[in-house]
Amino acid sequence: MASDEVQEGSTQALLQSFAMIIFSEIGDKTFLIAAILAMRHPRLVVFSGAFGSLVVMSILSAALGHLLPSLIPKSWTQLAAAGLFFAFGGKMLMEAREMKAGNEKIREEMREAEEEIEAHEAELDHTGKVAVNGEVVPLEEIEEGGRPDRHHDTDGHARRHSQSASASKAGSIKEGVRNLFSFLLGPVFVQAFVLTFLGEWGDRSQIATIALGAAHNVYLVTVGTILGHSCCTVLAVVGGRYVSTKISVKHVTLGGAILFLLFGFIYLYEAFGIVDKGITIPTPDPLLDSVT
Repeated sequence: MASDEVQEGSTQALLQSFAMIIFSEIGDKTFLIAAILAMRHPRLVVFSGAFGSLVVMSILSAALGHLLPSLIPKSWTQLAAAGLFFAFGGKMLMEAREMKAGNEKIREEMREAEEEIEAHEAELDHTGKVAVNGEVVPLEEIEEGGRPDRHHDTDGHARRHSQSASASKAGSIKEGVRNLFSFLLGPVFVQAFVLTFLGEWGDRSQIATIALGAAHNVYLVTVGTILGHSCCTVLAVVGGRYVSTKISVKHVTLGGAILFLLFGFIYLYEAFGIVDKGITIPTPDPLLDSVT
């Protein structure tokens, strides 16, 4: 009986983590970044960089979730997981209702992904800088006077000069680290790794992985999320552009919302089950009754 419960819990952890990644990542920005990079560079290198980044993210997120039950009671982590999945499911449901049928949303995501890649490549090639509003400013225009400095107030100029000095120092360190890894692993690998990691950080799939890691076996959650990421990354690298024009983000988002809400009910039920198990009803002792 106990072995059957353990096996059922293992299957549940694997399926939930795998399904969560599939519905969260298909058509997501990181999916489109991998698809666009694969059209410009060797697919195997792009897959290695993007998938390596997602593996690192999955391990970190599941490990962070594994630490939570040691800090707070198990029933609280289950309730927190239920609350997160209810919140994400409700948000995805509202997003799906506001979306139009077709692939207009994914085209918008595709444009944003292309802009991020172009900005990253401009910084790598030293042909431009990214402005505060996200626009790429050519290096020649910066040298001629710069687009950001439209107003020439003295205080503002001094403040911007000090900020730019500190930012340039931090940027030089970051650039040195990036150049080192580019030399060791290749610039395409580093670009795919960095863009995927930044796009995934703070994403709903990362937070959901933390919640799953707190509720289930950390190794099973890690394996399930890595399997899900591997399928999504392969699909993005091999035929991401074609898939993105054929799928409906509205339907995928609606399916993800239903899945997340279902997870919320499951964890809510498990949380109250843990509380019920922790409540013990004292039974009368027959020896004491006979004495009295």
